[in-house]
Amino acid sequence: MAGLLLVLVCLGGVSPTAAQLPTLEPRVVREPITPIPATPAQDQRRVALGEQLFHDRRLSHDNTRSCSSCHDTRTNGASAKARDSNPHGEPLALNTPTVFNVGLNFRLNWEGNFRSLERQAEQALSKPAVMASSVEEVLAKLRADPDVVKQFRDAYGREPDRDSLLDAIATFERSLTTPGSRFDRWLVGDGGAITPEELSGYQLFKSLGCVSCHQGVNVGGNLFQRHGVFHPLGSPEPEVVRVPSLRNVATTAPYFHDGSAATLAEAVKAMGITQLDRALTNEQIAAVVAFLRTLTGTYNGMPVTPGAEGPHAAVPR
Repeated sequence: MAGLLLVLVCLGGVSPTAAQLPTLEPRVVREPITPIPATPAQDQRRVALGEQLFHDRRLSHDNTRSCSSCHDTRTNGASAKARDSNPHGEPLALNTPTVFNVGLNFRLNWEGNFRSLERQAEQALSKPAVMASSVEEVLAKLRADPDVVKQFRDAYGREPDRDSLLDAIATFERSLTTPGSRFDRWLVGDGGAITPEELSGYQLFKSLGCVSCHQGVNVGGNLFQRHGVFHPLGSPEPEVVRVPSLRNVATTAPYFHDGSAATLAEAVKAMGITQLDRALTNEQIAAVVAFLRTLTGTYNGMPVTPGAEGPHAAVPR
């Protein structure tokens, strides 16, 4: 579900022929993409409490939806919908980004209007189109549950309050990293982790200029960019977006801020036209897609999988 924004700024780049495919030797130069590091040590009591809250429907005003209703951590950290629905069943304005690796982004949401996971969680609780509740309402429900109060006392030394509620959710979200992608394994020296064709796709990804915006540890997520540079791309608003991460992108269809591209190949083709004013060949599109598929990591030791269409909210404790 995370959108795809491949800002292609270089006009070079051709798809290599089979005879030109590079060899898979260990890296001797620094790459613009870096592997996901080990998750920093965290208090596991707070992580477990945050995970429980993430799946708790009591965070919504009418007790019908949880964070996992739109962010399914059993699949791709989002869903398979172009746009999820608000509590009244109406489609949201924008595609839901994946929650996986969210702690590696410099800003949050498509608009990049939040700097911290705690602030974003607070906004989601109160926003009518999401939970339609408030921190105060959620705390009242949680304080009425002796088991939850005990968990907060064990994890934070006090009963549920604003800071501990938001910290627990954010702490869990920071744990949602997906290391171990084949491309990360190649980056650290495993020459057999990707195929020559996939490596050719990566080289094309760099030569076309995609890597100018999709780089770093999250293959994006660290700057703003305007979409539709040469031609319109989906809905016009917001005109400037936070560049999305491409990690696990093969599992997060449909793509873009409005979910208007159904497949990864369609998204790559559209980016060539809208951001480069260039029609990529089928061979070039296939090569870039092959590389992007190597960015799928693992969560809890299992590969990230494509999203599901149905509701994912867990039953409250």
